[in-house]
Amino acid sequence: MCICIHETNIMRKNISHYLMGGKEMKKRLLSVLLASGMVATTLVGCSIGGSGNKKVGVAMPTKDLQRWNQDGANMEKLLKEAGYDVDLQYASNDINTQVTQIENMISSGCDVLVIASIDGDSLGTVLEQAKQKKIPVIAYDRLIMNSDAVTYYATFDNYMVGTKQGQYIEEQLGLKEGKGGYNMEIFTGDPGDNNARFFYGGAMDVLNPYIEAGQITVPSGQIDFDTVATANWASDAAQARMEAIISSNYADGTKLDAVLCSNDSTAFGVTNALVANNISPYPIITGQDCDIANVKNMLDGKQSMSIFKDTRTLAQKTVEMVDAILKGGTAPTNDTSTYNNGVKTVPSYLCEPVFADVNNYKELLIDSGYYTADQLQ
Repeated sequence: MCICIHETNIMRKNISHYLMGGKEMKKRLLSVLLASGMVATTLVGCSIGGSGNKKVGVAMPTKDLQRWNQDGANMEKLLKEAGYDVDLQYASNDINTQVTQIENMISSGCDVLVIASIDGDSLGTVLEQAKQKKIPVIAYDRLIMNSDAVTYYATFDNYMVGTKQGQYIEEQLGLKEGKGGYNMEIFTGDPGDNNARFFYGGAMDVLNPYIEAGQITVPSGQIDFDTVATANWASDAAQARMEAIISSNYADGTKLDAVLCSNDSTAFGVTNALVANNISPYPIITGQDCDIANVKNMLDGKQSMSIFKDTRTLAQKTVEMVDAILKGGTAPTNDTSTYNNGVKTVPSYLCEPVFADVNNYKELLIDSGYYTADQLQ
């Protein structure tokens, strides 16, 4: 700042001389202007590059699900606003592609990696490269398994996600009051995604007692995690399985009362199967992520609820973690005991999820600016 004031005073003094004329004075003024311009450029460059132009690699699994597009865009925006360069990549749900992208991030000089893995067990070798170069790794929303290179984990409380889904079914069916005679089916996510087990566990810890008491029956008999998992969280896979379940167990008019779906892409597939088979009335269907198509289904009475995980909140917390690391500090965490990846217990920050339905979606999704009303028309 002192330099700027000093140079400004020199410029003012020389300009006054210039106005009195003289070739020599013109030359002197030109030199001062050039020198001042160089100083100003240097100072401006320092103010913009407050992060020292450090680079953050952000590896997202796919663009096929709406939520990952939002996660990536939110994080890129916030990181750039914080002054960091960002290498954002999507891997089209292909493990080899994601591994290659992370290798490129490491070799290109990224200072921190934020990774939402496709398969939590597939990154051990490439993350060893990050460890050797002392590049911190934040597992984003999906815990990276069996690697001691994972520094932190940023996610929502995934067990609570499942708990809220189970409690929603519990409340809607009046199970606590002893009501029963209900039929339910179960759909969870990709077996390679550690989160799927937390979603399933949280929900089934609520619902299993009612299954054991006979208040809920699962006519298909498909209950254990491996049987109800859905590869890649794919809607078409969920739809195909639901159609097979309908054909074998509900074609005679047996009523389906509830479908526990761990997320919106599986819920979307289930709903498509119900529509295609003219199942009516619609059962209680849970979901997660509040994808636009699923919110529209809620408003149409086809899906009952969806867990709202505000990706803006998770992105903001992740950026805070990145910023703390790159400034030589310790990232904020609020859980140091829950998430063991098979090699270490990973310090984590858990954001709290809430559920949205037709009664509160406007407040959660529109009034908060997450969506516009037009997007949900």
